[in-house]
Amino acid sequence: MPKPGSEASPRERLAALCDGFARLAPDVAHAELKRAAVAIALVGDPRQPGELALLLTRRAKTLRSHGGQWALPGGRCDPGETAIETALRELHEELGLELASDAVLGQLDDYPTRSGYVMSPVVVWGGASPALAPNPLEVASVHYIPLAHIAIEDAVTFVTIPESPRPVVRFHLNGSHLHAPTAAVIYQFRELLAGRTTRVAELEQPVFAWR
Repeated sequence: MPKPGSEASPRERLAALCDGFARLAPDVAHAELKRAAVAIALVGDPRQPGELALLLTRRAKTLRSHGGQWALPGGRCDPGETAIETALRELHEELGLELASDAVLGQLDDYPTRSGYVMSPVVVWGGASPALAPNPLEVASVHYIPLAHIAIEDAVTFVTIPESPRPVVRFHLNGSHLHAPTAAVIYQFRELLAGRTTRVAELEQPVFAWR
Protein backbone atom coordinates (compact mmCIF):
# COMPACT_ATOMS: atom_id res chain seq x y z
CA MET A 1 0.00 0.00 0.00
CA PRO A 2 1.40 3.46 -0.83
CA LYS A 3 2.73 5.22 2.24
CA PRO A 4 1.17 8.48 3.50
CA GLY A 5 2.77 11.42 1.77
CA SER A 6 3.72 9.40 -1.31
CA GLU A 7 2.90 10.55 -4.82
CA ALA A 8 0.20 7.92 -5.24
CA SER A 9 -3.10 9.25 -6.58
CA PRO A 10 -6.36 8.83 -4.64
CA ARG A 11 -7.34 6.07 -7.03
CA GLU A 12 -4.04 4.25 -6.46
CA ARG A 13 -4.38 4.54 -2.69
CA LEU A 14 -7.92 3.17 -2.78
CA ALA A 15 -6.89 0.38 -5.13
CA ALA A 16 -4.09 -0.59 -2.73
CA LEU A 17 -6.52 -0.76 0.17
CA CYS A 18 -8.88 -2.95 -1.85
CA ASP A 19 -6.00 -5.18 -2.95
CA GLY A 20 -5.11 -5.71 0.69
CA PHE A 21 -8.64 -6.74 1.67
CA ALA A 22 -9.07 -10.51 2.09
CA ARG A 23 -12.63 -11.03 0.91
CA LEU A 24 -14.42 -14.01 2.42
CA ALA A 25 -15.24 -16.81 0.03
CA PRO A 26 -18.95 -17.11 -0.84
CA ASP A 27 -20.81 -19.04 1.86
CA VAL A 28 -22.28 -22.30 0.56
CA ALA A 29 -25.17 -21.78 2.98
CA HIS A 30 -26.26 -18.85 0.80
CA ALA A 31 -26.17 -20.77 -2.47
CA GLU A 32 -29.98 -20.78 -2.78
CA LEU A 33 -30.36 -17.05 -2.22
CA LYS A 34 -30.98 -14.69 -5.12
CA ARG A 35 -27.89 -12.78 -6.18
CA ALA A 36 -27.57 -9.00 -6.22
CA ALA A 37 -24.77 -6.45 -6.39
CA VAL A 38 -24.27 -2.83 -5.39
CA ALA A 39 -21.65 -0.29 -6.41
CA ILE A 40 -19.60 1.74 -3.95
CA ALA A 41 -18.91 4.39 -6.57
CA LEU A 42 -16.18 6.82 -5.54
CA VAL A 43 -16.05 10.22 -7.20
CA GLY A 44 -14.75 13.70 -6.62
CA ASP A 45 -17.01 15.69 -4.30
CA PRO A 46 -18.30 18.65 -6.36
CA ARG A 47 -18.78 20.69 -3.17
CA GLN A 48 -15.28 20.09 -1.82
CA PRO A 49 -12.55 20.22 -4.50
CA GLY A 50 -9.90 17.59 -3.89
CA GLU A 51 -12.14 15.50 -1.60
CA LEU A 52 -13.76 12.17 -2.40
CA ALA A 53 -17.33 11.01 -1.89
CA LEU A 54 -19.42 7.92 -2.55
CA LEU A 55 -22.69 8.04 -4.46
CA LEU A 56 -25.88 7.28 -2.55
CA THR A 57 -29.40 7.43 -3.93
CA ARG A 58 -32.93 7.80 -2.73
CA ARG A 59 -34.99 5.22 -4.55
CA ALA A 60 -38.04 6.43 -6.43
CA LYS A 61 -41.18 6.09 -4.29
CA THR A 62 -42.98 4.37 -7.16
CA LEU A 63 -40.69 1.33 -7.06
CA ARG A 64 -42.38 -1.85 -5.81
CA SER A 65 -39.43 -2.85 -3.64
CA HIS A 66 -38.06 -0.50 -0.96
CA GLY A 67 -39.44 2.63 -2.62
CA GLY A 68 -38.19 5.89 -1.14
CA GLN A 69 -35.35 4.28 0.80
CA TRP A 70 -31.65 5.15 0.77
CA ALA A 71 -29.58 2.79 -1.35
CA LEU A 72 -26.31 2.26 -3.11
CA PRO A 73 -26.70 1.90 -6.88
CA GLY A 74 -27.38 -1.74 -7.63
CA GLY A 75 -29.89 -4.50 -8.11
CA ARG A 76 -30.51 -8.13 -8.89
CA CYS A 77 -28.02 -10.01 -11.06
CA ASP A 78 -29.33 -11.07 -14.43
CA PRO A 79 -28.81 -14.74 -15.41
CA GLY A 80 -25.16 -15.36 -16.22
CA GLU A 81 -23.99 -12.00 -14.84
CA THR A 82 -21.16 -11.61 -12.37
CA ALA A 83 -21.49 -9.21 -9.45
CA ILE A 84 -19.08 -6.82 -11.18
CA GLU A 85 -21.12 -6.85 -14.38
CA THR A 86 -24.31 -6.19 -12.43
CA ALA A 87 -22.82 -3.30 -10.46
CA LEU A 88 -21.52 -1.61 -13.62
CA ARG A 89 -24.81 -2.16 -15.46
CA GLU A 90 -26.86 -0.75 -12.58
CA LEU A 91 -24.62 2.31 -12.34
CA HIS A 92 -25.34 2.99 -15.99
CA GLU A 93 -29.07 2.27 -15.76
CA GLU A 94 -29.66 4.25 -12.56
CA LEU A 95 -27.21 7.13 -12.86
CA GLY A 96 -26.13 7.21 -16.50
CA LEU A 97 -22.56 6.50 -15.38
CA GLU A 98 -20.95 4.15 -17.91
CA LEU A 99 -17.70 2.60 -16.71
CA ALA A 100 -15.48 -0.17 -18.03
CA SER A 101 -14.29 -3.11 -15.97
CA ASP A 102 -10.93 -1.42 -15.34
CA ALA A 103 -12.78 1.06 -13.09
CA VAL A 104 -13.33 -1.73 -10.54
CA LEU A 105 -11.01 -1.47 -7.54
CA GLY A 106 -12.20 -4.55 -5.63
CA GLN A 107 -15.04 -6.29 -3.84
CA LEU A 108 -16.12 -6.45 -0.21
CA ASP A 109 -17.77 -9.36 1.61
CA ASP A 110 -21.16 -10.68 0.56
CA TYR A 111 -24.06 -9.65 2.78
CA PRO A 112 -27.10 -11.99 3.08
CA THR A 113 -30.32 -10.03 3.42
CA ARG A 114 -33.49 -10.95 5.27
CA SER A 115 -35.43 -10.56 2.02
CA GLY A 116 -33.67 -13.53 0.41
CA TYR A 117 -30.69 -12.01 -1.42
CA VAL A 118 -26.95 -12.29 -1.10
CA MET A 119 -25.56 -8.88 -1.98
CA SER A 120 -22.04 -8.36 -3.32
CA PRO A 121 -20.53 -4.87 -2.94
CA VAL A 122 -18.21 -3.73 -5.74
CA VAL A 123 -15.84 -0.78 -5.19
CA VAL A 124 -15.65 1.36 -8.32
CA TRP A 125 -13.65 4.45 -9.30
CA GLY A 126 -16.18 6.80 -10.92
CA GLY A 127 -13.84 9.63 -11.84
CA ALA A 128 -13.05 13.09 -10.54
CA SER A 129 -16.13 14.82 -11.92
CA PRO A 130 -18.44 12.40 -13.74
CA ALA A 131 -21.58 13.66 -15.43
CA LEU A 132 -24.59 11.90 -13.93
CA ALA A 133 -28.01 11.46 -15.54
CA PRO A 134 -30.27 9.83 -12.92
CA ASN A 135 -33.12 7.69 -14.23
CA PRO A 136 -36.28 9.21 -12.66
CA LEU A 137 -38.08 5.87 -12.87
CA GLU A 138 -35.57 4.42 -10.39
CA VAL A 139 -33.87 7.31 -8.62
CA ALA A 140 -35.53 10.19 -6.78
CA SER A 141 -32.26 11.94 -5.87
CA VAL A 142 -28.48 11.44 -5.85
CA HIS A 143 -26.29 12.35 -2.88
CA TYR A 144 -22.53 12.75 -2.50
CA ILE A 145 -21.44 11.33 0.86
CA PRO A 146 -17.96 12.62 1.78
CA LEU A 147 -15.53 9.94 2.85
CA ALA A 148 -14.61 12.27 5.69
CA HIS A 149 -18.17 11.95 7.00
CA ILE A 150 -18.01 8.17 6.87
CA ALA A 151 -14.86 8.28 9.00
CA ILE A 152 -16.55 10.17 11.86
CA GLU A 153 -16.51 7.89 14.92
CA ASP A 154 -20.22 8.07 15.70
CA ALA A 155 -21.37 7.98 12.06
CA VAL A 156 -22.06 4.26 12.65
CA THR A 157 -23.86 2.98 15.74
CA PHE A 158 -25.42 -0.28 16.88
CA VAL A 159 -28.71 -0.98 18.63
CA THR A 160 -30.52 -4.08 19.83
CA ILE A 161 -34.01 -5.28 19.00
CA PRO A 162 -36.14 -7.91 20.79
CA GLU A 163 -36.63 -9.89 17.57
CA SER A 164 -32.96 -10.85 17.13
CA PRO A 165 -29.79 -11.41 19.19
CA ARG A 166 -27.75 -9.79 16.43
CA PRO A 167 -26.86 -6.06 16.65
CA VAL A 168 -28.60 -3.74 14.20
CA VAL A 169 -26.16 -1.44 12.41
CA ARG A 170 -27.16 2.14 11.60
CA PHE A 171 -25.38 4.80 9.55
CA HIS A 172 -26.26 8.37 10.48
CA LEU A 173 -26.82 10.85 7.66
CA ASN A 174 -28.35 14.32 7.95
CA GLY A 175 -30.73 13.33 10.72
CA SER A 176 -31.70 10.06 9.06
CA HIS A 177 -30.71 6.48 9.79
CA LEU A 178 -29.60 4.11 7.07
CA HIS A 179 -29.85 0.46 8.03
CA ALA A 180 -28.39 -2.77 6.71
CA PRO A 181 -27.74 -3.89 4.09
CA THR A 182 -26.65 -0.40 2.96
CA ALA A 183 -25.34 0.54 6.41
CA ALA A 184 -23.44 -2.74 6.71
CA VAL A 185 -21.70 -2.16 3.38
CA ILE A 186 -20.80 1.43 4.26
CA TYR A 187 -19.52 0.29 7.67
CA GLN A 188 -17.24 -2.35 6.17
CA PHE A 189 -15.98 0.17 3.61
CA ARG A 190 -15.34 2.69 6.43
CA GLU A 191 -13.29 0.04 8.22
CA LEU A 192 -11.36 -0.71 5.02
CA LEU A 193 -10.46 2.98 4.65
CA ALA A 194 -9.12 2.90 8.20
CA GLY A 195 -6.94 -0.11 7.41
CA ARG A 196 -9.10 -2.58 9.34
CA THR A 197 -10.77 -5.79 8.23
CA THR A 198 -14.19 -6.04 9.87
CA ARG A 199 -16.79 -8.64 8.95
CA VAL A 200 -20.42 -7.56 8.72
CA ALA A 201 -22.51 -10.53 7.59
CA GLU A 202 -23.88 -11.06 11.12
CA LEU A 203 -25.06 -7.48 11.51
CA GLU A 204 -28.83 -7.31 11.63
CA GLN A 205 -31.44 -5.40 9.65
CA PRO A 206 -34.46 -3.70 11.27
CA VAL A 207 -37.66 -5.69 11.20
CA PHE A 208 -39.27 -3.52 8.50
CA ALA A 209 -36.52 -4.69 6.10
CA TRP A 210 -37.14 -8.38 6.69
CA ARG A 211 -39.52 -8.64 3.76
